[in-house]
Amino acid sequence: MANDFALAYLPPRDVSRTLLASGVYIALLLLIFVGLDAFSPPPLVSQYGGVQEASKGDLLRQLCYLGVGAGVVLAAMQRHGLGALRAISPAMGLLLAWCLASALWAPEPNVVIRRAGLEIIIVISLLLSVETVGAQTAFRWWRWLMALVLLVNFLSIPLIPAARHFAGEVDPALVGNWRGLYGHKNIAGAACAITAILFLFTRTGWKNVIGIAIAAAACVFLYFTHSKTSMGFLPVALLAGLAYRIGWRDGLSRAILCLAVALLAGLVLTFVLLDANTIAHALEDPREFTGRSAIWAAELRYIADHPLLGSGFGTFADAGGQSPLHDYVAGNSWVDAVSHGHNGYLQILVTIGGIGFALTLLAAVFVPLARFWSLDHAEDGFKPMLFALFTFLVLHNFMESDFLEGDGVSWAALLMVIAALGGRASRSATRSASGRA
Repeated sequence: MANDFALAYLPPRDVSRTLLASGVYIALLLLIFVGLDAFSPPPLVSQYGGVQEASKGDLLRQLCYLGVGAGVVLAAMQRHGLGALRAISPAMGLLLAWCLASALWAPEPNVVIRRAGLEIIIVISLLLSVETVGAQTAFRWWRWLMALVLLVNFLSIPLIPAARHFAGEVDPALVGNWRGLYGHKNIAGAACAITAILFLFTRTGWKNVIGIAIAAAACVFLYFTHSKTSMGFLPVALLAGLAYRIGWRDGLSRAILCLAVALLAGLVLTFVLLDANTIAHALEDPREFTGRSAIWAAELRYIADHPLLGSGFGTFADAGGQSPLHDYVAGNSWVDAVSHGHNGYLQILVTIGGIGFALTLLAAVFVPLARFWSLDHAEDGFKPMLFALFTFLVLHNFMESDFLEGDGVSWAALLMVIAALGGRASRSATRSASGRA
């Protein structure tokens, strides 16, 4: 069977080790992208569209991730020994350690320890899994799982009432929006956008007719979720992936593209400066951005008072007490129901402070960007797909909170990209060392 990305030959491996690595990886994907509570209505939805994730403290969920994580570590050690640890960059290791250390100053240290522990398990499991089974194989299975999820989502609309947001939710604007097996239409929208990117940059047969058809179906479902964030950023991500594929073939093309991007960024900055008053007015109006502006304003006030350490990892919502923003919003009756800050960058500043924010940018943005800089000599579509995914997920965090969100669909997707880039970087370094020997 033809390979999707003109894969290099891989030597035969021990069958039992391969089965273990494959089995725990598939189990991990099912836990993240399907979950244990598919089609369950959210226990609480705020008037600003936030979803309370009460299952974060669910014992069964924690035990499942712990069991799968143990299997992942065992498979990784069998395959690579201690060399498996190279899948976890120093920046990511420092970030996870900082999240756990925030229990020292958090008002609810037990909550921080429990959630940071689960975060560590999920991050390490994903990074090690992709390294163990191989990025190409990992993405192939992930791609077809997302296609299966999309099919289930479509079938659920006429058959399962909970596949749509129903009457009785606090925000009447959500009623009727498609969400499929996910807890909220914004999660379903992000999953659809990710599916479209995975298939548009991949040869799946008949000159990618199958891939284009599945991507088109994902866009149809995305439209009916009415997830404006995903609908707005998906075209930008696709253009970014296409530009990467065209511009990263040689040094001259890369330089021309970077210059064009710099000019475009300058034009956008000029527009923002010239229209700053209008933008400021929109941000100050609590009705704009479906209530996000009020949340952002409160977050900024909290950050000004707690610039370095924050409130503690995972304490933004469901922390056994009031939201850290409770005293930073006028007329704050709704604040304790807000489950996330609708901006991953601001929420990180609120929860793990400026130090954690710097570590997050380093581990989740700057290190991957550095790995994208090298030219794509293979021109096989894999790195352009990774760049399109990376662009979508980084932009998505400006309107939603994805960074360090446990087993959140978008955060898991970003970890997959980081893991794939790390694997390619280590193989390139090994080939370079072999060439010099």
